[in-house]
Amino acid sequence: MENSKGPAKTKEDFREMVKDIRVAMLCTHSADGHIHSRPMGTSDVDKDGNIWFFSKESSEKIDEIEDNPDVCVCYSQPDDNTYVCVMGAAKIVHDPKKIDELWNPMIKVWFPEGKDDPELLLIKVDPHSAEYWDSSSSKMVVLFNMAKALVTGKEYEEGEYGTIKL
Repeated sequence: MENSKGPAKTKEDFREMVKDIRVAMLCTHSADGHIHSRPMGTSDVDKDGNIWFFSKESSEKIDEIEDNPDVCVCYSQPDDNTYVCVMGAAKIVHDPKKIDELWNPMIKVWFPEGKDDPELLLIKVDPHSAEYWDSSSSKMVVLFNMAKALVTGKEYEEGEYGTIKL
């Protein structure tokens, strides 16, 4: 899909693309220089395009972010053929008002003491660049186009690839 350059998307387009994708892969840099990824539930993508996650202060990812704030957040929705990769700077946020704003009852599964849990904090990712791969075609159309590419020997070019202006 990288051959089909689509139009640059906006922050609003980005929010729309990921609004129903609740879990993202947050990628940080480990102490030994490797990429360390883990699934995270997205709590919010605000009007400025910032991505918010709840986390525990004692989590390894907090040390990794403090050592190197450069992160990547990847969203994948295979059923809709939508994929988004966001690069940005992560920041650890201790803000009771923001925690209250983003809180939902499911968060208590990880923080039994609720909003007053001493381990509770937020990770804010301030994006600086992003890419997307998107196909609005149904699975049947995608499969047909793949089969067509195999039969004709021409490269499969279904979908759209582009950047998101943040």
